[in-house]
Amino acid sequence: MADFLCKVADASGRVYSQVEAAQTLDEARQKLVDRGLFVYSVRPQGGFVGAMLQRKRKRAVGGTDFLVFNQQFNTLIRAGLPILKSLDLLSERVAAPRLRPLLAEVRQRVREGALLSEALEAQGSFPKIYTTSVLAGEKSGNLSGVLDYYISYQRVTTGLQKKLMTALIYPAILVFAAVSIVTYIVTYVIPQFARLYADMDIKLPLVTRILVTITVNYRPFILLGAGLLAAAIIGIYFWSRTEAGGLALDRIKLKLPVLGETWIKFQVAQFVRTLATLLTGGTPLVQALETSADSITSRLVGDSVHHATKLVREGQSLSAGMQATGIMPELALEMIEVGEASGSLPAMLTSVAEFYEEEVNLRLTTLIAFVEPAILIFMAAMVLFILLALYLPIFSFSLGTNPGA
Repeated sequence: MADFLCKVADASGRVYSQVEAAQTLDEARQKLVDRGLFVYSVRPQGGFVGAMLQRKRKRAVGGTDFLVFNQQFNTLIRAGLPILKSLDLLSERVAAPRLRPLLAEVRQRVREGALLSEALEAQGSFPKIYTTSVLAGEKSGNLSGVLDYYISYQRVTTGLQKKLMTALIYPAILVFAAVSIVTYIVTYVIPQFARLYADMDIKLPLVTRILVTITVNYRPFILLGAGLLAAAIIGIYFWSRTEAGGLALDRIKLKLPVLGETWIKFQVAQFVRTLATLLTGGTPLVQALETSADSITSRLVGDSVHHATKLVREGQSLSAGMQATGIMPELALEMIEVGEASGSLPAMLTSVAEFYEEEVNLRLTTLIAFVEPAILIFMAAMVLFILLALYLPIFSFSLGTNPGA
């Protein structure tokens, strides 16, 4: 059990901070919401260090292994096996070793009389959307159907993540190769040539003098600058893991040209896909919104959805609540409004998710199509400049000492 520092507001609008004891950050937020409080922020008490320790303590479950487990589990449920018997089989035979101890804990809690959703949530390692979906399936008596929806959700999100990773692998390899080559030339090759030219006592061309001055004479300053840059990147990374840092960086991302629009559409696609899955599985709208907000990686979008949830709880429509946040694209708002009016909100949310996922994929493909040749051209220009600077004195010296010249 850990203590969380929470900033909340009550029904009268009074904003204050309080300490809440819970197993996880999501559990602390849910306790506050259940008491009718509007949650602004929740963070582990102890500041940044406490937040890092809490994140390390919480093991994430996801990926292909989790997808395979759910497919196997749903197959056993469809075959008529009781939940406990299914867990008995899977906890010992599941392919992913990291899932076995987690399932053993869940199985033990179910054996002691807990519902499956309660056992999954108490374990603390399973996604909030998964435990909420299972709870909705238990309440509706259609656990297998809800698991079908969740498996479809997993396939789509996992497939999108794999596409993004595949698209970024080649540019990452190019950048790594460029940095490695230039680093080797600057740290080893150029100093060797500089000593050679100093021993030969020849007059160096301007381009060679510039290269030698920068890479040899100013090397300590370059190394110092590289160290400071690396320290700044590390500091920004850890700062981004805090509540204030995450919000600040999300606002910066949103203002970036081209990338900002692509980023917010990716976040919106993630949110509406999660919300559609929960609503299709039978989860009430307010609870589905709260779970979706906690599942979003962006703190800015997550806090905005929590604010929209408060407005929906007070009686406003989902489209009006999301419009009040100011981050939802107009097209998405219009489609959500149509879905509410026609009574087909889950289907419309799925359409929104598919539209933005396709647009994000297309934009990234187009962007990478420009980035890859740009990296290659930059590498070629850099290597050409260095080679010319290094060998031009040799060519000049050869021509100058050639009797026939």
